[in-house]
Amino acid sequence: MRTVGTVVRGIRTPIIKDGDDLATIVVDSLMNAKENEGFEFRDKDVVAITEAVVGISEGNYATVDDVANDLVNKFPSKNIGVVYPILSRNRFSLILKGIARGMDKITMLLSFPSDEVGNGILDEDVLDKSEFNLSSTITEEEYNKTFSSWIHPFTGLNMVDFYRELVKSENCEIEFVFSNNPKEILNYTKDVLACDIHTREKTKKTLKENGGNNIYNLTDVLNEPINNSGFNPKYGLLGSNKSTEERLKLFPKTGDTLVHKIQDMLKEKTGKTIEVMVYGDGAFKDPVGHIWELADPVVSPAYTSGLEGTPNELKLKYISDNKFADLRGEELKEAIKNEIREKDNNLVGNMASQGTTPRRITDLIGSLCDLTSGSGDKGTPVVFVQGYFDNLSND
Repeated sequence: MRTVGTVVRGIRTPIIKDGDDLATIVVDSLMNAKENEGFEFRDKDVVAITEAVVGISEGNYATVDDVANDLVNKFPSKNIGVVYPILSRNRFSLILKGIARGMDKITMLLSFPSDEVGNGILDEDVLDKSEFNLSSTITEEEYNKTFSSWIHPFTGLNMVDFYRELVKSENCEIEFVFSNNPKEILNYTKDVLACDIHTREKTKKTLKENGGNNIYNLTDVLNEPINNSGFNPKYGLLGSNKSTEERLKLFPKTGDTLVHKIQDMLKEKTGKTIEVMVYGDGAFKDPVGHIWELADPVVSPAYTSGLEGTPNELKLKYISDNKFADLRGEELKEAIKNEIREKDNNLVGNMASQGTTPRRITDLIGSLCDLTSGSGDKGTPVVFVQGYFDNLSND
């Protein structure tokens, strides 16, 4: 009798560098793990590769100068608004450095009390006691007077101060404005780079429809090469992060080719149809720090066809407590197994599925993998998942 459901393994690999044959490394690492750990491959297993090593292996890098040059082409006025960037040294500081290097003046519009992924910018208790509210527009002078003593508990920094000094170090002028209405930036400049992630299309549309002139978002920057730089045709600078003090690693652009190549190689070696995906940030929110971890534009930029869709699950405790309230033990277990086998192909709206929020499979598995591999020193950029698509009726 089967006693284990889903199993997740972090797979150790060599350190991946620019130009490495990542598909071969992934497959060889999986085969070595199989020999050492004694597991067997099965149809519908999932192999997931973190986007970081995909981007590294394809050499998808760009410099601060590349960012600056692209923006000079897009904003000849050299006086722009930068709207709703996230407050992140890893994710945005080098992008901002490139903006500042190419521009003469930046007016930065920040949302409050936090950015879109939850990084705080002020003390909410102070906000509640102040003359301001979430509908207010706060000037830089007013922010400095009321909120500037706030320090982020994780970084030990006030990111307004950090961004100000970074921009000034590039001999660029900067002014801050704080508002939750993106149209506020149009009172300062009609040329705007919208830097938000998940609300970017709405922000861009709003600014264009309300008098904006040159309006771009981060998907428009480095979506083609500048002086033979790296690029991403779909996401531009979104999903990038800091590599060195002058270089960004961009979100990978060859993921589709990679996942199908690995799937074919594993089919040849194992005879099994194994699903493959590339994953970035998981889509979970930290309940303590209140950070929504999804700073990438998507959880999974590339995956094989078997990972399409959403789960179609019954809520076992609901069935047990209601339809089979009088059953116990093996009789209850068998009744529930039969219920699972006979469930409808689409349970949307069915009370028996309540509480099984239908998130996309790639978002669920990507979050699982991100939590497994972490972003530090585990050394497991490949995650191997077995039994994810099984349920209690699978013996």
